[in-house]
Amino acid sequence: MNPIWLPASLFGGLFQAWRTALQQRLRAELSVSGAGLVRYLYGLPFALAFAAIWLAIRHEAVPAFGAAFAGFALAGAITQMAGTILLIMAFGHRGFVVGTAFSKTEAVQAALVTAIFLGERLPLLAWIGIVAGVAGVLVLALAGRGVSKREIWRALGQPAALCGLGAGSMFALAAIAVKLATAELENVDLIGSALVTLVVVMAIQTGLHMLWVALRDRDTLRAVFRTWRNSSQVGLLSALGSACWYIGFAAAPAALVRIVGQVEVVFTIGFAHFYLREPVRWHEIFGLLLVVGGVVMALLATF
Repeated sequence: MNPIWLPASLFGGLFQAWRTALQQRLRAELSVSGAGLVRYLYGLPFALAFAAIWLAIRHEAVPAFGAAFAGFALAGAITQMAGTILLIMAFGHRGFVVGTAFSKTEAVQAALVTAIFLGERLPLLAWIGIVAGVAGVLVLALAGRGVSKREIWRALGQPAALCGLGAGSMFALAAIAVKLATAELENVDLIGSALVTLVVVMAIQTGLHMLWVALRDRDTLRAVFRTWRNSSQVGLLSALGSACWYIGFAAAPAALVRIVGQVEVVFTIGFAHFYLREPVRWHEIFGLLLVVGGVVMALLATF
């Protein structure tokens, strides 16, 4: 396991929280589809620049793309988009809070899938850390919102929860597909393979999303270009965050990367408290302790 996965995961969480904060500026100007498109459309040029600069520094050529790489990259692009769609669908149902919370089970699902199909074995302490981290996110998402335990169990069979679990599955599969794609690139180092994979995945997502918007929602397309100043900032942070995630996936088990990356919630709550002056509630402290404890246990398991 390359040690670069740890700072990559931490910075991935930081950039993702920062991007989410900036995206609030676009809520009044763009539809949900438009807000998703700017991540790909404006992120792609930055991803291209990152890959070009790194390959130039390393004096490496762009690696050849085989059929296996193309298949995994396409799978990663589509499953990530499918996860986002399922998460948005959860918003349209009653009990969407529960649905959103269950999408955060991604780390557990990724660990299970890689253990069963890829033979990745994690130490017991890492499993405990993953479960603790997911539990912490669930506490942050559900506690303090008037959602009782009975309502949570009852909501498990409802569309919102199913969409949330489906979104978590898609995000887990996307992480695994990206990891497999980076492993298919030859004659390039780990970071180079991650950045090249990011460019290909983002290009696929941009093409698919642009086609959909051009055919079904041209007003959104015009709005995306009109908001280029704020959208380009979101694109930069999206590219930076995804680059960190992809490097982490290439260097370590996807489940460990995702559980460490959940420090994103720590950054988000810290931003809300120190900059927006929002009070921190008891359940947020408890949830944060679980998340941080899960991260610490996952890290200890790697030494």
